[in-house]
Amino acid sequence: MNSQTRPARGSDGTVGKALDVLDQVASFGRPVRFAELLAQSDHPKATLYRLLQSLTNQGMLSYDDDRQTYAPGLRLVRLAHAAWAQSALAPVARPALDRLAAEVGETVHLAQLDRGQVLYVDKRNAAQPIEMFSQAGKIGPGYCTGVGKAMIAFLPLEDRRDAVNRQAFYAHTPATLASAEALEADLHRIREDGVAFDREEHEPGIICIAAPILTDKGRVLGALSITTSTTRESLVTLARWRGALQATAQEIAEAATDWQFPT
Repeated sequence: MNSQTRPARGSDGTVGKALDVLDQVASFGRPVRFAELLAQSDHPKATLYRLLQSLTNQGMLSYDDDRQTYAPGLRLVRLAHAAWAQSALAPVARPALDRLAAEVGETVHLAQLDRGQVLYVDKRNAAQPIEMFSQAGKIGPGYCTGVGKAMIAFLPLEDRRDAVNRQAFYAHTPATLASAEALEADLHRIREDGVAFDREEHEPGIICIAAPILTDKGRVLGALSITTSTTRESLVTLARWRGALQATAQEIAEAATDWQFPT
């Protein structure tokens, strides 16, 4: 969505409030009680209860009478599967992802941008896996991950500024870009260089090289990264995969264009 068609924030009314509650329920990662939701909610007790009832009646949430807990409902699961098939890059990118992972022997991530944050939509583990934050379906920060910076860097100016303004700039490590100014400087380098690096900015010991997945008109579809540990590689040695990474990103972009706009 470009800046001309993006709705004004705060103008989504009841629908926006209901979606916020869905996000809140999902964020617990387990069935959750009303009291837990209320403790974290900006809504009054009566409003939160009414939204939960409406979402439950519509099948977007399920309610367990015995445990008195809410969880994502089956209707939401069906919608999620449809969205995954129609909107996520994962299905169309799978063959290219498999080939890249087999070639490099390191962890490969596929991500898309969601309101300035990273949504990991697929992952291939290294031949010798290492422990790290990212998992398919997980949300990560945009400002301190290679895939996040690769996507934000190539957004149109107004969208890029909006994405930067959405960042928390929490210093996860001593290397984290903890200000908008530091991030903007790195985004400028990324636009010139064509690839982004995570220099242990999100997790100590974890580094990556990332490339944006762009349409032929330059629209950001997602990003791809090769991720490893400083015990196995350095930023210098990791850069040897630049060509393979960018070629795979281009392959995914072409496949996604054919898939989204079939001839």
